[in-house]
This record gives sequence, structure tokens and C-alpha cells, in this order.
Amino acid sequence: MGRAFEFRKARKMKRWSSMAKTFTRIGKDIVIAVKEGGPDPSSNSRLRAVIQNAKAANMPKANVESAIKRASSKDQENYIEVVLEGYGLHGVAVLVECTTDNNNRTVANVRSYFNKTGGSLGTTGMLDFIFERKCVFKVVNKGTDLEELELELIDFGVDDVFLDDEHNQINIYGEFKAYGDVQKYLEENGFEIESSGFERIPLDTKTLSETDAEDIDKLLEKLEEDEDVQNVYHNMVLAD
Repeated sequence: MGRAFEFRKARKMKRWSSMAKTFTRIGKDIVIAVKEGGPDPSSNSRLRAVIQNAKAANMPKANVESAIKRASSKDQENYIEVVLEGYGLHGVAVLVECTTDNNNRTVANVRSYFNKTGGSLGTTGMLDFIFERKCVFKVVNKGTDLEELELELIDFGVDDVFLDDEHNQINIYGEFKAYGDVQKYLEENGFEIESSGFERIPLDTKTLSETDAEDIDKLLEKLEEDEDVQNVYHNMVLAD
């Protein structure tokens, strides 16, 4: 089946919430990027990437500019990025990426969601053997030779390049540490980056019936409703 199949399957496992939640998530990403590298996207590669993601999510330009302005203010609280890991019912691994200004609140809330749905929150790093973190770029397809592009990028740590026919995008997956080099190559060679970031790819999956999957959905829904939660990943797949 190949790596491309595995990545496409993994994309379906990643759960996205409403547009309002997406804008909130991007707003926090902007704060972190500005605090880290300043408000000028031309000299702040992380901010450039967040702005690209904002455009892909149809976030109004005025909202982006306002978020950058607020992030530059001394009154803006700092956010920290937290990864929480645990197991839901039926042995399903669940990894939660959070951005918060109050770590104690976030951990307490996430733990309560696991407990209320029959799962348990574990320790940091316990799911490292299940999820592999990859950088991912989605690039506008302008008739690029995919094999040639993959050969160009393989030395940077890219291990899969494939076409998303539905959106006419080239999807590029690589090692976590390859992000900066790949971003630089694409920008310098005139590729139009639609969005970029990181994904957690499950190396091992748990196959559940629709009935058992509903138990996990209860946990995922609670997590996604939390303002501090940015992304939720799991290794559940439905039985055929």
C-alpha cells in the first residue's frame, strides 16, 4: 500500500472542529509565533506559516492583523504548548495537543474528560511508540513532476510526496526536524504553500466496531470543545 496510503488514512483520523474553534487555535499560534520571532512575517518563518494556515482556513485578513497586533502588546499573556497523553476505552491511544495560559487548569480539565468517559490520562512520552510526528506541507499543484520533487526533497528528510486529487494539492510529509529546510526550499523555488504544520501519524491502530467507537467519540467531543485544546489524535479505525 505504501507510505502515502498510511498518511492519507491518518489524515482521516485527525479530527477538526468548527471554524470558530479553528480561528481561536490559529490566534494562539499567532501569539506564540510573534512572541518567539517578532511581528514581521518576512523575518519570522513560523509566523509566515501560521498566516498561510489562516488563509487556508478562510480566516479574514483583518482578524489575522488584529491577532498579530494583540500578540505584540505587552498586555498579551504568554501561552505554553502542552502535550497530554492517555488511553480511552477499548485501549485506544489518544494524544492531545494544547496551548494554554494556565497549565494546571488544562491538565485538570483534560484528566476529567478521560475519567468521565472511562479512560485515564497518562504520563508524557508514554505514546511515543504509537505516534510518529511528521511535518506536512500542502502545496498548490501547478503540474509539478512529483517524482522529481521527491528526489529534490529526499535529502531534507522528506519521505513521501503524493497528489491529493480532490483538492489539487501536493502533500509532502517528512521528518519532524525537516520542517525548516523544506519550508525554505519550497519558498525559494516558488511553490505556493497552502498550509503547513505537523501531524501525529499512528504506527499502530485499534480496530473497533461502530458501537465501541461511540465510546471514544464521547471523549473526543469533550476534548475538542475545550478552548485550550488545539489538536486531538487517536489510533482508532472502524471495522469494515
